Amino acid sequence: MGHQINQPKAPRRGSMQFYPRVRAKRIYPRIRKWPEVNEVKLLGFAGYKVGMAHVMAVDEKKTSPTHGQTISIPVTILDVPKMKVAAIRFYGIDKFRTKKVVGEVWADNLDKDLKRKIKIPKKKKGEEPKNFVDVTLLVYTLPKGRVGKKKPEIFEVAIGGNLDKKLDYAKNILGKEISVKDVFKEGDTVDVVSVTKGKGFQGVIKRFGARLESIKSDRGRRMISPIGEDVPRKTNWRVPMPGQMGFHTRTEKNKQILKIGEGLNEAFHHYGKIKGEYLIIKGSIPGPRKRLIRMKVSRFQNKKFEGKVERLVL
Repeated sequence: MGHQINQPKAPRRGSMQFYPRVRAKRIYPRIRKWPEVNEVKLLGFAGYKVGMAHVMAVDEKKTSPTHGQTISIPVTILDVPKMKVAAIRFYGIDKFRTKKVVGEVWADNLDKDLKRKIKIPKKKKGEEPKNFVDVTLLVYTLPKGRVGKKKPEIFEVAIGGNLDKKLDYAKNILGKEISVKDVFKEGDTVDVVSVTKGKGFQGVIKRFGARLESIKSDRGRRMISPIGEDVPRKTNWRVPMPGQMGFHTRTEKNKQILKIGEGLNEAFHHYGKIKGEYLIIKGSIPGPRKRLIRMKVSRFQNKKFEGKVERLVL
C-alpha cells in the first residue's frame, strides 16, 4: 500500500550505558568515587533544588561568537543550608584487600532532629583505631526552617590531603557547622549527583522513543513487534521493553558555579523564599524541586572553564 503519510522516522533512543534502568535505592544518592586533591578540605557539599531561571551575563569566552556581549544563560538555583559534622569514620583493609569501616568517633553536640533519621549511638565518643588507611566524615543537613522539613539527610563526605592532615582536619571540625563557602568558590566546576524525576512504569514509545507500528498492525501500535526469533526462544536484552522510567541515580560532570549569594526575597514556585546561602549553577540539574542535590569537586576538570567565568549583570 506504500508508505504512511506524516510518520516521523528516527532511531530508537535510550542509551544502553545505564542498564539496568532500575529505581534508585534512596531518594538522595551516595558517591562511590572521590577525586584526589592535595588541598585539605571537604570534597563535597549538598543543597536543595529550588528551580531553574535565566540570568543576563557578559560572555567572557574568547572563542565564543558572542564574546563581550550580554547573553541569557539558563541556570539552576540551589538552596544550600549549613551542614554539621556528626562523626569521623575510619577505614581499614581486610584480608580480601578491600576497604571496610574499622571505627567511628561521634560528636557530643548532635541536634535532636537527627533522631528522626537515625538511632544515635549512646557511646558517642569512640576510640581511634590503630591501623587505618583512610578517614572520612559523616555529615548531616540542617533543613529546619528552610525546605519545609525537619528530618535531616546524613551521608559521607571525603577529605582532601594526605592521611595525617585528613585526621587533624577531621578532629578540628568534628561537631562544627560547615558552610558552602568553606568548600567551593565562584567559578569552580563541580560534579552533580542526584536522583532524577520519577515517571513510573512506562511503555517502549515513551521510554525509548520507539516507532509507532502501522495503523493496520494487528498486534498493537505502541509495542515492539516482533521482540525476537522463534529459535532460540529468548529475548535479547537490547530489545526495548517496558519498565521503570525515571528515579535513577545520575551524575553530570563539570557544572560551573556562577555565584554564591545569601538571601533572595523573591518567592520561587513550589519552594518559597531562600533565607540563607544559595548557589547559581550554569545549566540544568536532574531532579525535581526540594530534592537533595549532592556536589563534589570535579574528578576530570574541563580546561575550557579555567579562568572563564561569566560576569553576571544584576
